[in-house]
Amino acid sequence: MNPQKEKYEADKLAKRLRHYTGDAIHDFNMIEDGDRVMVCVSGGKDSFSLLHLLMSLQRNAPVHFDLIAVNLDQKQPGFPAHILPEYFQKLGIEYRIVERDTYSIVRRLIPAGQTTCSLCSRLRRGILYKTADELGATKIALGHHRDDLLETLFLNMFYGGKLKAMPPKLISDDGRHIVIRPLAYCREKDIEKFSQIQEFPIIPCDLCGSQPNLQRKVIKNMMRDWDHRFPGSLESMLRAVQNVVPSHLADPKLYDFRNLKTQEFPFPGGDLAFDEDCAVAGFDLRPIPNA
Repeated sequence: MNPQKEKYEADKLAKRLRHYTGDAIHDFNMIEDGDRVMVCVSGGKDSFSLLHLLMSLQRNAPVHFDLIAVNLDQKQPGFPAHILPEYFQKLGIEYRIVERDTYSIVRRLIPAGQTTCSLCSRLRRGILYKTADELGATKIALGHHRDDLLETLFLNMFYGGKLKAMPPKLISDDGRHIVIRPLAYCREKDIEKFSQIQEFPIIPCDLCGSQPNLQRKVIKNMMRDWDHRFPGSLESMLRAVQNVVPSHLADPKLYDFRNLKTQEFPFPGGDLAFDEDCAVAGFDLRPIPNA
């Protein structure tokens, strides 16, 4: 590919990611006028992309908001502590490096060979909430993308018995913090390519990188296979979690199945015997001979 073509493709990718990020921010009212957004930057491709895109959108946003980049240095052996401060200084963005030895805690409490992600995540979350209080942050931005949301949906379905995904916006358990995921509409493969083009100084996570059999990795591989074999399937899945029909699931806490009664007029959301849906799906609905 010639340089001109490469630049065109890179610009198109950046525009697409800004568009998806802006749409998510708008659809879920993630950022409001006067917000101070704490952007959590781990050193991975997702959080670098999040920071870059938010800084880009900030320049032309219809509302004023401030950004502060925060990294939690968990004291992993060999962690290159100089990379992120130098990068933030180069960007000219306000930042805070928080040093906490969560690595030793996780290694001490979790037996060798077992997954460390859950405990590591809880420790990080508590530290980041406290940091948000100290910085006066009104929103906490995380770099989870579309694939993360869908992976969580399938993890909960296959292993947790819940129809539950990763929400684009949520309030913390104590009610004091709002967490946002502006990359909720962005595809991981786009972010991966974008990070390569931008040449972000990626820092690998050595704490959990040696665990090859994590359940999330199994789900990730499954979704990548679907995306390859059935293009557009992941986009359809994302639309599905935004278009929930409680009356056609099976949770009596969400829908009052027990008290359903017949009536003499059309019932909103009633079943149309799903003939239309099957026809759309390509099923042959003609009577079966001698059935």
